[in-house]
Amino acid sequence: MFIVGLTGGIATGKSTVSKIFKELGCQVIDADQIAREVVKPHQPAWKQLVKNFGTDILLPNDEIDREKLGKIVFGDDAKRRVLNKCTHPAIYQAIWWKLVNYFLTGERFVVLDLPLLFESGVALYVTKEVIVVYCDRDTQMKRLMERNNFNQSEAEQRINAQMSLEEKCKRATYVIDNSSSRERTGEQVKKLYEKFNRSYAYLPLRVFSLCVVCFVTWLLVRMVKLYS
Repeated sequence: MFIVGLTGGIATGKSTVSKIFKELGCQVIDADQIAREVVKPHQPAWKQLVKNFGTDILLPNDEIDREKLGKIVFGDDAKRRVLNKCTHPAIYQAIWWKLVNYFLTGERFVVLDLPLLFESGVALYVTKEVIVVYCDRDTQMKRLMERNNFNQSEAEQRINAQMSLEEKCKRATYVIDNSSSRERTGEQVKKLYEKFNRSYAYLPLRVFSLCVVCFVTWLLVRMVKLYS
């Protein structure tokens, strides 16, 4: 099994590409979905967040108010590091156990949908191919403002806080242009899906992947113990 990393910028349409891969029958590990699951009420990561940020970040049903928490940590490196320390061990542990499961069930390849693929270093160590979802700046601004009800200044701040799309595209193996229609995006995704399905790269990588899975599983166990 080999791992295809999927990333992009805020509001470039990464979720759309991820959904199309799923519709084609591909196994997709969605880091954002996992991030929501590990902070459900009374989970260990939830308890750490409440301990460090207080009960003001909770909604009436005890769920984390993601919008409020995002505003607290945005632009504050120290608070963002605290957030990462509370959640990342649980997120990466869940990701790796899913990878172990897909490896054991004989998947040819798996898509790892991870917003901070390059920033976290995951792209360097575990992915064979990396796809970056791109759209032009004006389209990105328009989508973000409409989706999050941001004004222009707020949208620019969110975009500028991330690694630039140009830099991500330079590091990518493949770039999917999501500036136009979903149909055009779907055509690009389908071509890559068929290319990956024809690849025999998974054969020599299978033994290597097993070694990586074993090592990272051991490392995650150590991390969980360290942060618990």
